[in-house]
Amino acid sequence: MTHEMTTRVHAYGDDALGDLDSVGVAAAIAAGDISAREATEAAIARAERVNPALNAIQTPDFDRARARSDSARRGPFAGVPTFVKDNTEFEGLPATQGSLAVAIRPATAHAPFTEQLLSSGVNVLGISTMPEFGFNATTEYETLPPTRNPWDTRYSAGASSGGSAALVAAGVVPIAHANDGGGSIRIPAAACGLVGLKPTRDRVVQAAEAAQLPVDIISNGVVTRTVRDTAHFLAATQSYRPAKGLRPVGLVEGPSDRRLRIGVIVDSITGHPTDDETRRAVETTASTLEGLGHHVRPYELPAVLAQTFVRDFVHYWGLLAFSTQTFGKRVMGPGFDKTRTDALTRGLARQFGRSFWRTPTTVRGLKRSEQVYRGAFDDLDLILSPTVGYTTPELGHLSPAAGFDVMFERLLQYASFTPLNNASGGPAISLPLGRTANDLPIGVHFSAIHGDEQTLLEIAYELEAHTPFARIQD
Repeated sequence: MTHEMTTRVHAYGDDALGDLDSVGVAAAIAAGDISAREATEAAIARAERVNPALNAIQTPDFDRARARSDSARRGPFAGVPTFVKDNTEFEGLPATQGSLAVAIRPATAHAPFTEQLLSSGVNVLGISTMPEFGFNATTEYETLPPTRNPWDTRYSAGASSGGSAALVAAGVVPIAHANDGGGSIRIPAAACGLVGLKPTRDRVVQAAEAAQLPVDIISNGVVTRTVRDTAHFLAATQSYRPAKGLRPVGLVEGPSDRRLRIGVIVDSITGHPTDDETRRAVETTASTLEGLGHHVRPYELPAVLAQTFVRDFVHYWGLLAFSTQTFGKRVMGPGFDKTRTDALTRGLARQFGRSFWRTPTTVRGLKRSEQVYRGAFDDLDLILSPTVGYTTPELGHLSPAAGFDVMFERLLQYASFTPLNNASGGPAISLPLGRTANDLPIGVHFSAIHGDEQTLLEIAYELEAHTPFARIQD
């Protein structure tokens, strides 16, 4: 285990993985410089070295991963080791949704998205941690140890894909599965200094639970350390199953010469001001973009959205928690025990129960947000904002152990920018373009019109080249 300071943890070393990204690892395997088995063994050794400090692995599957690595694989990431998040079924492993309320039952088959992910050639080493049902923006638990941020283990790794983000940031694997129902790809990417793209709704195979939702807010994806890894992943998903009704996205390989019209938002529609360090990161990025020739100007979301969106999204959040509590045995099996859910799940469910009659209006409001969101791009190509409302908090700040009322108010201020993309279905990406005074990453967020992941990736490439992302091992 390598420390730059006593609280920083990473697994990089002189082994088969080195500091390669997924594209680099796959190229080394294809060239015969390393074998898929060597890549797998290196990742397992790294996981065993740092996971005791990070607590980012829910269920290891190392022996089966070793066996799989000896079989030929196809795809742009053939042989690259990875992890799948704990809410997506991988045959033979349990998906516990990060909750003690869910009985441990091995999945009998892969989820549809798992099949799409595996088509890229990755080799799954196990299941990564997440907070209960993905409701929180930190991977913390009421009674169990938290997942820790490898940049500083006193801090949150974000959520709900916190385990995946911690493993990628620490160098255990170069890419890992994430999904996003309110920011759960982008928030942990921001906390852990990674690239996190939430695709347009229906760009990738729908999450299993999304089919039952009146508004599908969930998108699957990955967290990575480089833009090209994210671009290759997205291209691989389209090779497996092109998205119907969306602009095709092939392999985006670099920036564009096109100069963009970019609107800048620094404060969220919750009414809470962004903290100073996060604000500076956005303003510095805006200045960089202006210096690169882009047309940058302040932008405010329409007042009609600000008046209703927060209430609607919070109510919908509560609906999901209430449905989990009420129908958990039907959806997750007879072993589901609602008495073992945490304070956040219980509090959201109670809150919904007091205003359940608002649900039809809420669903209409969230569906209407797509039209308002689309209208923002009538004269803009991108919107630049913070990823979260304030810099990554210390562990405990958002923990369900703090009690519902305390942590929920903090959560509303923290996860204040990302949910609009989930409700509207628009794509967005978080890029690690800022640093705090104590050397933690700050994520900066770009949104685009539906189907335009290409522009998001092109601007990401341009900024990555101009302002190289910080590396935890430097």
